[in-house]
Amino acid sequence: MGFIEEAPMPKWNVSFINDRGEPVVEQFDCEHEPTLEEAAQMVRVRVSPVLEKLDLNDLADRVPDPTVKSLHDHNGIKDLKVEPAA
Repeated sequence: MGFIEEAPMPKWNVSFINDRGEPVVEQFDCEHEPTLEEAAQMVRVRVSPVLEKLDLNDLADRVPDPTVKSLHDHNGIKDLKVEPAA
């Protein structure tokens, strides 16, 4: 029996400046290029796993990209960028 080889899931580099002013690059697997909001949600899980289930309902529909804003306001993370991994 032959096996069908699946294409590897694309990898994406999400870069940002952390709360100490240091540049950080995290790599994620994602079928499509993540939006900044999706990237912020993935970064939030790595930076502070406790915040994974944080309810951002107070920001929903009031601010674009509420997780991006929350990461900046509460974790000092800024300049979030998404690029294909080499």
